[in-house]
Amino acid sequence: MAASSTPSKVNLAHKFALFSDQWAPRLAARYNGNEVRLAKVEGEFQWHQHDDTDELFLVIEGELDMEFRDRTERMKAGDMIVVPRGTEHRPCARSGEAKLLLMDADGTPNTGDEATAFKPIEV
Repeated sequence: MAASSTPSKVNLAHKFALFSDQWAPRLAARYNGNEVRLAKVEGEFQWHQHDDTDELFLVIEGELDMEFRDRTERMKAGDMIVVPRGTEHRPCARSGEAKLLLMDADGTPNTGDEATAFKPIEV
């Protein structure tokens, strides 16, 4: 997504309506070397960590369990969590589909590993 000198709004509901596949982040915006990603998720993702960057999760709709090896944070719409770099975690949406806004450093693999990551698609 090319940087623009003219700011324009992003409507999240419209962006979410443009895709249906799950665990496949979409790129909604970029800023200061970061990516704002949108994802629809259901079920369990894999355990992983990001060694070089923190990761922000904001639940837009639905419910999400953010599992850590020692506990689980249950999240509902409007809840946000920042997972510190190097922290093993597993997002899970066990109560149906959840819609998430994620903030990651540019190019951060969603699985923590380039070989298995889904590269975000622009929407």
